[in-house]
Amino acid sequence: MKNTDIAISIEQQFGEIVDIILQHKSNASRVVNEELLLTAWHVGGYVSAKLRSEEWGSKVVSQLSEYIRSQRPDLKGYSKRSIYNMVMFYDEYSSETFIAAIKQYLNTEFVQTASAQIEVGNHVQESATIVQSMVTQIVQSTAGQMPKILELTTLSNHIEILCRCKSNEERIFYILYANKEHLSYKEMQRCISNQTYVGLLGNKDNMSKGLLERYPNAPIMFKDTLFVDFLNLPKKHSESILRNGLVEHMKQFILELGKDFIFMDQEYRLNIGTSTFKADLLFFHRGLQALVAVELKKTKFHPRDLGQLEFYLEALDRDVKRSNENPSIGIILCPEADRVVVEYAMSRSMSPTMIAEYKRILIPQERMQQQLNEFCNLFLNKD
Repeated sequence: MKNTDIAISIEQQFGEIVDIILQHKSNASRVVNEELLLTAWHVGGYVSAKLRSEEWGSKVVSQLSEYIRSQRPDLKGYSKRSIYNMVMFYDEYSSETFIAAIKQYLNTEFVQTASAQIEVGNHVQESATIVQSMVTQIVQSTAGQMPKILELTTLSNHIEILCRCKSNEERIFYILYANKEHLSYKEMQRCISNQTYVGLLGNKDNMSKGLLERYPNAPIMFKDTLFVDFLNLPKKHSESILRNGLVEHMKQFILELGKDFIFMDQEYRLNIGTSTFKADLLFFHRGLQALVAVELKKTKFHPRDLGQLEFYLEALDRDVKRSNENPSIGIILCPEADRVVVEYAMSRSMSPTMIAEYKRILIPQERMQQQLNEFCNLFLNKD
């Protein structure tokens, strides 16, 4: 065996060890998150029962917080506000309406109770078992068991969802979306502020048959409304101002598009025959393994825009796409689109294309239960 082959083999083995480390690190993070959630659930359930029975008032909650602070300064995160957040966490997620919503949109796996054990080797520590038994006895009369769906994201994300989302449908969506996109707290804040719920679950007449057939998961990957409030665009602006602003704020724009997008270039040159054309923005989507061309328009969508985009996709597929990559996808990003005109334009298009609108400011929120049901089905069948 050549030295280069040996070096490659060793490097592959090192890579496998790194994968093992990362897998166990991920498992440890998951267990820690589950314990934090269960702590909030049981503390919230205990305090909630005391408050409902009027045995406790807000003054007692303040005293509890002060007691923990003075007697156990090593225990962080139990301010009066945090304790009330735990009560909200328990009250809202243990409600019959939330449980019913889980059953409606997901399967019973996500309603089943969650419980945790502390293990060393193949044996549960005796002391941990005793403590767990005591906690179970205390909690049984005050708190139901936590639904497993709550394990899909962090406590801080849950509190953000509970404080800012009013319907159970919207809350379920953001729990699933946070899990799918591995959203941090700040990313979750932006998704809710920019109404990802509306953007992903809107009417999908803006997607071509070619896109939906070739990429059936497109409805949960591509938004039909993008918010570019971070650009502070004037009401009247040119396409170049829009493009330059997006490039300058590419990190925020990719967070708005979705974390799987990788920016490749602006005004990407396509040499066809003796002519040169330029695609406004070119991305690569890691999840779909496909090039994504974004054409920017400063005016309302016109059907002729679609022909230009399909022309660019043909050039990308012939001259740029690699053999191991999937057909290129095209997105027209415009400030406004007549839904009927879009539906007509999309109905016969077999190219993977879609129309999306960009908004300078946020729009009123909508409730879309049927689309949420479709999203949940796609989430359940993601593997």
